[in-house]
Amino acid sequence: MKKSRQHCLFGVLVKPLILTLVIFFNAACSSERETANSQQNFGSIAPPIELKVGEGFKSPIGYYESKPRFSWNIAKNTHSNFQSAYQIQVSTTINFLSEKPDLWDSKKVNSPETSWVQYQGQPLSSRQNVYWRVKVWDEKGRQSQWSAPQSIELGLLTNKDWQAKWIGHPDTKQSSQPSKSTIATPQYFRKSFNINKDIEKARLYITSKGVFKPYINGKEVSKVDVMTPGWTPYSKRIETLTYDLTDKLTKGENTLASILAGGWFSARIADLKDTDHVHSPLLLAQLEIDFTDGSSQVVATDHSWKVTQNGPIRFASNYDGEHYSQALEQPNWNKNNFNSATWQSAYTQKIDPAIKLSPKRHAPIRVINELSPIKIINISKESVVFDFGQNMVGVPEIIVPAVANQKIKIEFAEALHIGEFYTDNYRSAISTNYFIPSKSESIKYKPTFTFHGYRYIKLSGFDSSKTPSKDWVKALVQHSDIKLYDNFHSSHTKLNQLFSNINWGLKSNFYDVPLDCPQRDERLGWTGDANAFVTPSMYMADSYGFWSAWLESMREEQTDNGKIPLYIPYVDWIKWTSSGWGDAATIIPWELYIMTGDESVLSDNYAMMKNWLNYHESQSNNHISNMQTFGDWLQPYPVAKGKKANRGDTDFSLIGTAFYARSVELTLNTAKVLNQHADIEQLTKLHQQIKTAFRSTFFDKNLIPKKGKPTQTAYLLALEFNLLEPAETKKAQHLLIELIEEADNHLRTGFLGTPLLASALQEAGRSDLVYQLLFKESYPSWFYSINNGATTTWERWNSYSLEDGFNPQGMNSLNHYAYGTISRWFYEGILGITPIQAGFKEFKVSPQFSYHLNKVGGTVQTTNGVIELDWSLKGDTASIYLTVPKNSAAILDLDHLTNVTILQHGKPVTGQKKLTPGEYLIHGKI
Repeated sequence: MKKSRQHCLFGVLVKPLILTLVIFFNAACSSERETANSQQNFGSIAPPIELKVGEGFKSPIGYYESKPRFSWNIAKNTHSNFQSAYQIQVSTTINFLSEKPDLWDSKKVNSPETSWVQYQGQPLSSRQNVYWRVKVWDEKGRQSQWSAPQSIELGLLTNKDWQAKWIGHPDTKQSSQPSKSTIATPQYFRKSFNINKDIEKARLYITSKGVFKPYINGKEVSKVDVMTPGWTPYSKRIETLTYDLTDKLTKGENTLASILAGGWFSARIADLKDTDHVHSPLLLAQLEIDFTDGSSQVVATDHSWKVTQNGPIRFASNYDGEHYSQALEQPNWNKNNFNSATWQSAYTQKIDPAIKLSPKRHAPIRVINELSPIKIINISKESVVFDFGQNMVGVPEIIVPAVANQKIKIEFAEALHIGEFYTDNYRSAISTNYFIPSKSESIKYKPTFTFHGYRYIKLSGFDSSKTPSKDWVKALVQHSDIKLYDNFHSSHTKLNQLFSNINWGLKSNFYDVPLDCPQRDERLGWTGDANAFVTPSMYMADSYGFWSAWLESMREEQTDNGKIPLYIPYVDWIKWTSSGWGDAATIIPWELYIMTGDESVLSDNYAMMKNWLNYHESQSNNHISNMQTFGDWLQPYPVAKGKKANRGDTDFSLIGTAFYARSVELTLNTAKVLNQHADIEQLTKLHQQIKTAFRSTFFDKNLIPKKGKPTQTAYLLALEFNLLEPAETKKAQHLLIELIEEADNHLRTGFLGTPLLASALQEAGRSDLVYQLLFKESYPSWFYSINNGATTTWERWNSYSLEDGFNPQGMNSLNHYAYGTISRWFYEGILGITPIQAGFKEFKVSPQFSYHLNKVGGTVQTTNGVIELDWSLKGDTASIYLTVPKNSAAILDLDHLTNVTILQHGKPVTGQKKLTPGEYLIHGKI
């Protein structure tokens, strides 16, 4: 710097005759100062961390977006609190230092955004591998180091990228009218090929109409992926997967193989008969090999592939289990040098351009965990029952002594009643696996193409001379591979058990699509259940990609008149839709936006939202809904009897109109975010018209319902959907609380009312009443199920009791997540963390304290980082430990506390309700 000053001084002293030199030297001084300052600032803060693309992918292979969205976090170990600017570079080479980024350089962008930043370069293409990095500037203008580069490799984005053809066994060809048994029998495929060069890279692109299990040189391509590729609207879109086989191929002969079964594509779905859903399963695969010399080789499914149905898996069905015959095993069928002379040549089918083939946009179902039995019960010479202590979803793996030709039977149950193995609640789902041994020996078996919801396994047909042992069986837990945060705990044992039950309900029903239940003859993507649980699941797990992928299926299934089917993907079973169910078209996109701040989930679904409003309008008269509805499904103590009782007592038209108004309100909110000015005025007017019609049609001047009896849900809908005038709110809250008190402080809500209950009561200043409802032990309550042995959440409040067994009214799934919606209040009420700005960039902190609890702790994962909050009570003193993540701000709402003190690093923070990033300790009196 001293040298720079000397240069400047010399420039000032030169004579006017050499003015040009003065200008030159002053410019040099300025340049040197900028360079020095730049060197001083560059890398003075740590580089960004947690680089992700799309809905949370880290360095993905087989990615689906041609224009990725970038996200990152500010490093924790930096003195910076906020981002003021960023710069992203994208290149085809990882060597950013020696070469300029050849795809996109955002340059410095003055923005605090750290998530969902859209790539602005030329769209990426199929197979393309690129690298990206980011640096940021903080609130003081200090520049970070560049992040470590991350990679993105795209899958095959268009149908034109496929050289392969669909293949199948000739006997399953649709034109030959195959039998149901032929369709239900899995197909085995193989193809051998030679490699004579050094391999640079190898990718297997693969999918199926049905479900597949691929092998390379006798080994599983993936030991954990199951039931791939998953379930989408097959007539519109089929997802593809990409596997890296670079290290699994060798010079010389190689063999690519796969087993194919019907899965969701063929055989029965829901309550349909087999004949209603017979389609021919087909396989599509394309192995692309790049060599070090720049050449390439493609091995694609075509007529040269060999296929047989004479394999050991004789039958496979989602609902009915799997049948396996050891005698039909063909050793080494998926390896080199296997004699396939008895196999047939596959028949081929061209790719239909109307059916989009696109990379899978969320993680597949995988084997996530293994459980061992906690005890063995009901042992006899004929059978034995294993108790795993936990209701779950997946398949067993057995290692059992067998007798040749003596069929081993594996059955499943969610509960035992008086010691008896009970499967009535599975309805028509047989849910049974059979293994026929050909030798008297210890056999090892796990099903490949089915799944079961169960806690208990009943095993029969084993060698009865042997004593059953716990090591005979283990449970392979399967679900979509989303990260569960396990992020709530308390000092109350049953509250912790309830959280565990909800967690297991989430895991069990996130099975490629959000199921209603995983065990009986249904297992569908019911929209009403999803409405209830979408936000709780976002607090509990990294589930954004799961939900956004399902919304794509919803858009594809929407009919021309705007109707959203009851379940997604749709099968032709129940043809009508329901208010409160189809409203998933508006509720889920909006809730995902609030949780993430990602505007693309709104723009992607905005047309669907508006089309759903058109359908609502078609089902309404003078803004009052006539749409069919399931009502407040499974409300306890209904007045009606029989099947009508399942729909609750709240007036159906009131429900439909309330959800019509809610969908209009959320679409209006979306229009404002997306700056859809042409729609805002019209939607504002429509919302007011529906609101006015709702108030005058369904409530008298004293807010007593004009139709049907007063119900908790009627008031909850009116309050939570903002359908009353502000002056009427307290009156409605009072009437709601009166109904709860009349029920001895028990809830009387079903699938539609329960998600609204805690929020409405907290807004009324009655969090104490939420705690009373939450901690009730008697029916109907959450702890009632725990007292009756629940390890997951149930479909009914009283689906089962230790005393009486299963509810005789039916609908008794012991693994439904809808009533797990109360977990939302664990975060928004008990911890007291709610978003003020979408994505929690600014959030409110208002813990709801209760003497039921001594300690509570939890986290909320946001796009900016993790919010941590723990609180404890000692006498009437509440202590809160709070961590505000970088680039975020917390707004304290602690008016329910007195004598509040706030400490940061042991020093008092005074006069502030808005807290910047950092760690805080807060004390107050309740």
